Amino acid sequence: MAGRDDWAAAYAASTLRDADFETMSGIPLEPVHETPDGLLPGQFPYTRGPYASMYRSKLWTMRMFAGFGTAEDTNARFKEILRTGGDGLSTAFDLPTLMGRDSDDPLSLGEVGKAGVAIDSVEDMEDLFADIDLGRVTTSMTINSPASIVLAMYVAVAERGGTSRAALGGTLQNDILKEYQAQKEYIFPPRPSMRLVTDVVRFTTAEMPRWHPVSVSGYHIREAGSTAAQELAFTLANGFAYVEAAVASGLGVDDFAPRLSFFFNAHIDFFEEVGKYRAARRIWARWLRDRYGATKERSLQLRFHTQTAGVSLTAQQPEVNIARVAIEALAGVLGGTQSLHTDSFDEALALPTEKAVRLALRTQQVVAHETGVVHVADPLGGAPFVEWMTDELERQAEAVFSHLDELGGGSILEGVHRGIEDGWFTGEIAEASYAFERKVNTGRRVVVGVNAFTEGDDDVPTILSIGPEVEELQRKRLDTVKRSRDAAAVSAALDRVRTDAADPTVNLMPGILAAVTTSATVGEIIGALGDTFGTWTERPSI
Repeated sequence: MAGRDDWAAAYAASTLRDADFETMSGIPLEPVHETPDGLLPGQFPYTRGPYASMYRSKLWTMRMFAGFGTAEDTNARFKEILRTGGDGLSTAFDLPTLMGRDSDDPLSLGEVGKAGVAIDSVEDMEDLFADIDLGRVTTSMTINSPASIVLAMYVAVAERGGTSRAALGGTLQNDILKEYQAQKEYIFPPRPSMRLVTDVVRFTTAEMPRWHPVSVSGYHIREAGSTAAQELAFTLANGFAYVEAAVASGLGVDDFAPRLSFFFNAHIDFFEEVGKYRAARRIWARWLRDRYGATKERSLQLRFHTQTAGVSLTAQQPEVNIARVAIEALAGVLGGTQSLHTDSFDEALALPTEKAVRLALRTQQVVAHETGVVHVADPLGGAPFVEWMTDELERQAEAVFSHLDELGGGSILEGVHRGIEDGWFTGEIAEASYAFERKVNTGRRVVVGVNAFTEGDDDVPTILSIGPEVEELQRKRLDTVKRSRDAAAVSAALDRVRTDAADPTVNLMPGILAAVTTSATVGEIIGALGDTFGTWTERPSI
């Protein structure tokens, strides 16, 4: 069989032969077991995984999400994650930073450093990654509206430290479409916001070959209350929209598609989640090849990060969350994730403690090194229920794509825009969220510790809290930066940003990069862009 021969050659070329793969009892394990359709991991449409060898040759990246307080606070947590076995960093920014506001903005009062790290200027970014080799570690940054500014700061810090932008590896979330659909951290209207996304894609394609410029995120769609099928469909539709926007800007699909990545939720319904990941790979491969004309294998291979479900965590009996996270992490691994964050058990109460973060990382390490699930690629492939679930989720997703295609007159990009503008996405998510809550409230859906088995709900662990002193310190730091910088240089740089924004043919990234190097702040650059782009007010969906 030619397909099997091709797979065997790919497997032999990519697998590290430095370990025996066997059960605890010594039973030797084949790297893959064939399904009735004859498809194998690493073969189009990649339902069974993007790589022939999967985890035998390389485990997923254990990328723990961190960010709180000041840049120095988070820098210490980063170093602890790396010291205890994490092999990638993922940065959480506080709400003012996510909304493009500086720490001294009146609307930032009470939120500075609370749910992520406060970053106002390139000096903060320098402190955030102090004594961390940016040429060796990969960094994910979960930010959207100000994504171009934060990326520019990261590049500036790396180059100050002697690491070229071409050497930087990591991911910028930069997925603005799901902000209008679910998370609501938007600033500008959708269409100029898409220009910022596309400019980042063009910039990184030309100058940062190891960087993933967009992480198309279903995570926040699911956290807002969507179903698994909606998460799958809305996320991939957004991915298609970014492809269409980048192609319209003049890029060839194979120039940038290999560096698009995805970010999915790992929720508690185990087999539904596994089917979702398998369906996502299959849909992406077929659409990229058949609709968008991609020919490179890497363009067709959907690769994704996974985070266990924050909304499945309970404040009641929080230690039970350890079991939930382990099950959700296992679903992500059996679904073929390339990167994984495991939530800490105390996150329904507050920012996670260092001990809880370490336990969450240890959960991944147990899955990786003790369970044996990494020895065989797609071990659930061929199971009738798993294959049916994969097919059913694909069917539901395709129905959504058909609706958006019709809405957009043959353009998924235009269909997504119109679905945002008329409130269709938010309405669909609201209906799904309401239906789920009714099931919980009526007892049709059991949530341990919430509507059943409530003995022990009064137990409360020690939590990490961020006090007002963090905000006071950050405001003083920002004031020092503003008083010590060259005001004329900042003013000139912001004028350039305004001029560039007014000309749709100009890529905004060079001007933004020049602005951050003068110590222009996130809020100031957002303000300069806003002079041209304006702001967005959501239309009610109900």
